[in-house]
Amino acid sequence: MIAILKHGTTPEQTQHLVKWLEHLNIGVHISEGEEVTVLGLIGDTSRIDMDLLSSLDIVETVKRVSEPFKQVNRKFHPLDTVIEIGDAKIGGGHFAMIAGPCSVESEEQIIGVAMAVKQAGANILRGGAFKPRTSPYAFQGMKDEGIKLLLKAKEATGLPIVTEIMNISTLDLFADVDVIQVGARNMQNFDLLKELGKTNKPILLKRGLANTLQELLMSAEYILSEGNENVILCERGIRTFETVTRNTLDLSAVPALHELSHLPVVVDPSHATGKAKLVPSMAFAATAAGADGIMVEVHNNPACALCDGAQSLTPEQFAALHRKVMQIREVIL
Repeated sequence: MIAILKHGTTPEQTQHLVKWLEHLNIGVHISEGEEVTVLGLIGDTSRIDMDLLSSLDIVETVKRVSEPFKQVNRKFHPLDTVIEIGDAKIGGGHFAMIAGPCSVESEEQIIGVAMAVKQAGANILRGGAFKPRTSPYAFQGMKDEGIKLLLKAKEATGLPIVTEIMNISTLDLFADVDVIQVGARNMQNFDLLKELGKTNKPILLKRGLANTLQELLMSAEYILSEGNENVILCERGIRTFETVTRNTLDLSAVPALHELSHLPVVVDPSHATGKAKLVPSMAFAATAAGADGIMVEVHNNPACALCDGAQSLTPEQFAALHRKVMQIREVIL
């Protein structure tokens, strides 16, 4: 349920109403805009008399929210959420370019790539320390040593870092990581999501291989329901019958998610296509569709990469991609 307050309602009046609702064991999420204040009511709202609430002098209207996701719902929070990550911002008109290798392989590699992508225009560094792989014989990442190397790259370049968590037991290793990524395979690892909801770190939540947008938003709801509102949604392609590309990039997810939710949306064309030559076109299309950021895999020597070299751009290719993405941004804004 949401209650929209009348323009001119004072903070004191708002707090008086909030205290009354909380007395009924109703959680209240306050979203304040320039023209309107929205109270999102969470819990067993059946005990609220809608007619009584609507009759209050400061209440403009009361509506029930039919969707199962509440706190991520744009009805609860009409304004776009803006998330600050170091010097970067994402959402609400702010755009992020996230770039780096699929896997951290060595100090020389990650620092070299980090310096190159920063020079090309990236404002967040990605890199995998823990790698979920289909085969148990494939490179599984450098784990805690990989995080240490990412932090060295951050120190060398000033770029905030994003890396993937796979298990609750390793959460302490992410204390100095700027953004924690939840991969597609863990999108519905609800115990992990609830623990991440107890942190104050931005969470990059990737859509699962075969999950609907509602399921993605419900996973985000798990994080917000525990108190962490810093969630970034990521479209990275879904599994279909198509075999030419690694996955099928659902670009319609970008405007659809923006309509349903206030959370920022980024697109990962690298995992979506699996082919470096297709990444730029999909990055351009995602930008034109209104994405709040692009996440691209970049490696200084893709042919020798230990993970996903076929979908990785060189630093030079990323620099060219970044220039065109910025040109598209100028056109659509």
